[in-house]
Amino acid sequence: MRAVVFAYHNMGIVGVRALLSHGFEIPMVFSHADDPRENRWFGSVAGYCRERGIPVHLAENVNAPPWPAMIRAASPDLLFSFYYRSMLGKEILSIPRLCAMNLHGSLLPRYRGRAPVNWVLVKGEAETGVTLHVMTEKPDAGDIVGQAAVPICFEDTALTLFAKMEAAASLLLSELLPKIAAGEIPRRRNEIEKGSYYGGRKPEDGRIDWRLPAVEIYNLVRAVTRPYPGAFSTLKGEKFLVWWAKPVSPEELPEVPPPGTILAAGGSSLRTAGGCLTTVRTERRILAGTGQGLLQLEEVEWRGKTARGEGIASLLEDEIGGRFE
Repeated sequence: MRAVVFAYHNMGIVGVRALLSHGFEIPMVFSHADDPRENRWFGSVAGYCRERGIPVHLAENVNAPPWPAMIRAASPDLLFSFYYRSMLGKEILSIPRLCAMNLHGSLLPRYRGRAPVNWVLVKGEAETGVTLHVMTEKPDAGDIVGQAAVPICFEDTALTLFAKMEAAASLLLSELLPKIAAGEIPRRRNEIEKGSYYGGRKPEDGRIDWRLPAVEIYNLVRAVTRPYPGAFSTLKGEKFLVWWAKPVSPEELPEVPPPGTILAAGGSSLRTAGGCLTTVRTERRILAGTGQGLLQLEEVEWRGKTARGEGIASLLEDEIGGRFE
């Protein structure tokens, strides 16, 4: 079975590796040139394929000549797209003898579109998954070939969730590819009217709205923390990055502070123990008021300095009582 592959990112390597391990012949792979402005924390599909003698093309527009003719000349039975960032046009989709399939990072029809791993965290989902589906001109709308669910833990970040997705994709392809190689492609309708669609995310989408509940701000933080650009606010006119935080209960406060208010908690205090005064010390922490509950800052970056835990209290010593903008 011959398959032309369009692939990028770690998931692209997962897909190519699975095809090779199940005996598919890959006459060519299309990938992307790396963007120097992007934090490329993932593996290189181009490098992986070249090490295995598979021709790789880094086409700027794969739908324009000479690429469709070159793909047609390869006489593929199938096309596979694994996290390839460009839409394939009607001409290319019509080339394979059987069909073209795409691996999407959600449980379709939910979270069609871009950046599904980040979006499911922003929205506080407890489950996501991967879907292999038939490609059509409309994004993520073709028949579903197979799916694998992935649980989301409250502590997951985009990076840890992505690792789970890779493992699920590998298992899903191992289950489906033998059937596909035999020409038996299971298909069921993708009920997109019951799903949702989300667009791509930009760094500006990481701006914190302190009027939201603390748990929703936490979801944003974990969705865009490293290796992504990070959630941020503004303090004294300068960007304030929140790399990690956690929601906490405001039960000990006499009143809930306005959203964005900077608070300090912990430190040294005097307590009576057995008739003697004893100094009790707890780590100082910086918290911020939100629309509901408090957010405890665990790792931040401001004015070129990164601070964690108690170090944040030192960094923001003069800002207690102030507000994030």
